[in-house]
Parts: sequence; structure tokens; C-alpha cells
Amino acid sequence: MKLKQNILLPLVLVSAMTQANENITQQSNQWYKAAQQTLQENIAIKLNTKRAKNVIILVADGNGVGTNYATRIWQGQKNGLLGEEYVLPQEKFPHIALVKTYNTNAQTPDSAGTGTAMHSGVKTKAGMLGVDDSVVRGDCSAVAAGSVDSIAEILAKKGKAIGIISTARLTHATPASVYAHSADRNFEDNTKLPEGCVGQKDIAVQLIEKMASGEVDFAMGGGRRHFLPKDVKDGENKSGRRTDGKNLIEKAQGFGAQYAWDQASFDKLDTSGDKPVLALFESSHMKYEHDRTNEPSLAQMVEKGIKTLSNNKQGYFLHVEAGRVDHASHDGNAHRAMTDGAAFMAAVKKAVELTNSEDTLIIVTADHEHAIAFNGYCGRGTPITGLCMGIDTKGTKHTNTPEKADDGKPYTVLGYLNGSGSVLKEDQNWTGTRPALTQADAIDPDYIQQALIPKSSETHSGEDVAVYASGPWAHLFNGTVEQNYIFHVMLHAATN
Repeated sequence: MKLKQNILLPLVLVSAMTQANENITQQSNQWYKAAQQTLQENIAIKLNTKRAKNVIILVADGNGVGTNYATRIWQGQKNGLLGEEYVLPQEKFPHIALVKTYNTNAQTPDSAGTGTAMHSGVKTKAGMLGVDDSVVRGDCSAVAAGSVDSIAEILAKKGKAIGIISTARLTHATPASVYAHSADRNFEDNTKLPEGCVGQKDIAVQLIEKMASGEVDFAMGGGRRHFLPKDVKDGENKSGRRTDGKNLIEKAQGFGAQYAWDQASFDKLDTSGDKPVLALFESSHMKYEHDRTNEPSLAQMVEKGIKTLSNNKQGYFLHVEAGRVDHASHDGNAHRAMTDGAAFMAAVKKAVELTNSEDTLIIVTADHEHAIAFNGYCGRGTPITGLCMGIDTKGTKHTNTPEKADDGKPYTVLGYLNGSGSVLKEDQNWTGTRPALTQADAIDPDYIQQALIPKSSETHSGEDVAVYASGPWAHLFNGTVEQNYIFHVMLHAATN
């Protein structure tokens, strides 16, 4: 009888709450009703404690909470909304936490240290991959003793297929943190290895060796130059960089890997999972989404990856990175940061569509934030890459009249605290005044946002990022966590 009463108690409480709220004045308000709907959805969430057959981690490089907000508005406005009310795919996930991103020696992190934390479960120094912080950056001799196992290496030994996708070079910091062990993230090919470097292979060689041994089954992104000798031209007539004569693409094809370098060869890839896949779509990084031609979108690569890896009966681990969100912010170009951010959201949506939350843990996060800033008091629906428009006190949408700063000039919604768009100029002894802006200037895809501190490249920031999760053991993400905790959730979900 007692058990029966306990089962009925939640229903009684919900009924009592409903009756108690019947006389609240604002209950017919749209915001009130929407929040009540969200409340009921959250009450109905059931925890999934099954073992995760598959684990997918999607990382939008540099997509901290601020950049995510800007992308939300951008996508919402592209869908005909004011923008702020839009909900991105990962924002529908039931579980979320804030993540502290610092490296062991850096308040503001770099992507090698953050990638290692996420994929290996330990924080480390900035600039190093797959090693703990006992290693001094650049010290090749310490790599063997300081190496740590990545989630991909662990799960590969348990029979899972492993995939790596990035719009950056596959040898770049974040994707390389999945498979490489390096005293310096810049050891992408042999030309960067210091003389006398012992115990350290370059990152491109490490990837091909992992594919040859069956530890990596699917690798797709940019970076052809690090896999080819300097006297060899690629499909786009660009030279490689290697000086050791190694043609790593030919080596991969030699052990049976499929190879793709453009849209046509991508379309022809066999997704049966019988052969490993190596795809290198650019000499360096892949194109920004705004400029993309003759190469697949991130969502298309995710679809190809999931369809290929799903053939493995033991399941798979898939790392996905939207690397160029970060690069656009480094350039101070909000337009390309937003368009690559939107492409990442399409990839998240595709991953959700192609998987089952009952057996697949999906994690969406960022490695760090950027020094992005939101300026002034802008009205609802202000174009996110445009000028800040005034708040309409009589309505909802902005006034369509630009707000002005104390210098009498309009300003954009988005800016950066530092970067090449600094209003301070060296030829003026690092003083200056802001140029006047028009809306046409601000929304131009090539516009570089105004910034304060002059830097040739805008920097990361040390702010927390969010982690969104859905699927088995996703509820283990809550509160504020250290970045290396992400690894531990993935490992527990896949092996419990």
C-alpha cells in the first residue's frame, strides 16, 4: 500500500500545482504558457543509464556562450524570426553544464590543451597534444613518458570504429588531440620537428599509422600539404611541405584506404565500412562555409561518417569539429564566424537525425570562447552583424534607427575586445578615432568588426563554454565542470 501511495504522489502534486496556478493573473500570457510547457517537458525527462553503443562529440571551435548566442540570432533571422527566440539544435538537448576551459599553465587556453582535456581526461599545458603537463612544450624526449590515452585509442581497443571530421586541417590542434601525442601542436609534418628530436613522430605520420593499424577508420578534413612531399602537387596543383620524401596519401591507399579530395571523389566514397577513408579537401584548412565550392559541407561529412561507421557492430566514436568558426573570429570577421556556426548547427541536426538517443550519446560543446563582445542596448531583431538599432518602447521590433556612441557615430552589435579591426592605429602613435559606419559597411561579408586593443589576430578568451548532451548518461553533465570531465562521461557511458 505504501508503494502504491509513493507512485501516485507525483501525480497528486502536479494536480495540486495545476489547481493552485489556476488563479494566477498572467497565466494566459504567451511567455507564461511557453514556460509551463517547458516545465512539463522537463518533468517528463527520464534518465538513460544504458551503455552507449555510439559516442559523438561535436566541437565548434571558439563557440563559447557569447558566440553561440550570436549564432542563434543569426540562424533565427535567416529563418524569418527576430532571432533571439530561436532554438539551436543542441539547445533542445535535455542536459547541460558549464565548462571551465583553462590549461594548466594558461588562464586563457589554446586548442591543443583543451582538446587533450576533452579527449584524454587530464588537463595539460597549452600547445601540447596527448601528453600530461609533466612535459615541457617542445621537449620530444618527454613525450613517451608523458603520453596519455585518448578516448579514441581506448574505444578502438574495445572494438569500436573511430572517425575524425574537421573543417580545419586534420593535423590541427583539436582533431589531432583525438589521436596524436606531440610535445608541440606545430609538429604537423617533419619540417617543424627540431633537430635531434627523439621519440616524436610528426602528427600527419601518426594519423596514417593509426589508420594502418585500424585504430582510425574514417578521417576527413583539410591539410593535404602535410601528407605530401614538397615536390609533389596535389589535385589542385598545390605543393606538399614534407622534406622526408614520404607520400602519406599513397601510403594510405597502399593499405587499402579510400581517398577523396573534392566533391566528386567525396560523392563516390563507399560507405560500407569495409575500407578506411581518408579525405583531404584542401592544402590547408577547408574553405569557410560562405566561400565553399567543390567540397562537402560539414553536415554532408557527418552524414557520410555516421553511415560508414554505423556498419561496425560494436558501435563507434566520432569526433566532429567546426574549426573555422575559430578562424573567422581570429580574423575579426563576424559574418564568417556566423555562417560557419550555422553550418555546425546543421551538422548537429544531421547527427541527431541519423542516430537514436537510446544508444547514442551526443555531446555538443566548444573548446574555448573568443574575445567577442555585444555592444550597447540594441532593440529586438537588430541584424546580428549589422548596426545596433534602438529599442522601441511602444513595440517589440527595433526602431530601425541606429544607436550612436558618445562620439556621435553608430556602432555594430558585435565587436571584439582585440584584433586587426582595432580603432587604434600605429601610424597615429596608437591613438585614433572610430570611422563612421553605414549598415552596408557592417553587413558586408568581408567587414572586419571594430575592436579595441590592436592585435594582428584576435585572441581566445578564458570564459566558460557550454556542454549540451543527449543520450545514455547525458545527465552526468550538470553544474560547472572541468573540461577534462567530458572524457570521463564519454568513457563511463561507453563502457559501464
